[in-house]
Amino acid sequence: MDSESREACVAALVVLAGSEDHVDRADAGQALARFAEVPAAARTLTALLVDPQDTHVTLETARALLRRGDRTATEIIAAALADAEPWHDQYVYDAVREVPGLFAEDHAEAVRLAGELTAAPDARLAKGATALRGMLDEVQPVFGLPVRPPDGPTV
Repeated sequence: MDSESREACVAALVVLAGSEDHVDRADAGQALARFAEVPAAARTLTALLVDPQDTHVTLETARALLRRGDRTATEIIAAALADAEPWHDQYVYDAVREVPGLFAEDHAEAVRLAGELTAAPDARLAKGATALRGMLDEVQPVFGLPVRPPDGPTV
């Protein structure tokens, strides 16, 4: 898809993200996650993660960003967590338990990315990354756990 088409998609989804209906905003968050590298999408995603009207929007947007599993998505989540209210933190944490908490490889990558961002020169981003890293540290992946024999090293 060319950049002009991507910008048009983002513009339409930004309008949807401004809807009064929480389902529309959650749908916009899920779709915008695909375009997270576009600045207008990133700004809107950050706002949707701290939606003041419905935490369903927070949960769905966080899930979609965590499924991306890349630095861009991690930065957006960290930026939102820096200013999030405790109830938003809880819904981001729920998404962390579900998405990177499922497979060990995804969890390890999320921990790595959040860990890198804790040293970001932007104090706000580092603060949010520290919060995200703390959430990830509380999660034990369901699949791909190391097997520890009773009398031997982890294999």
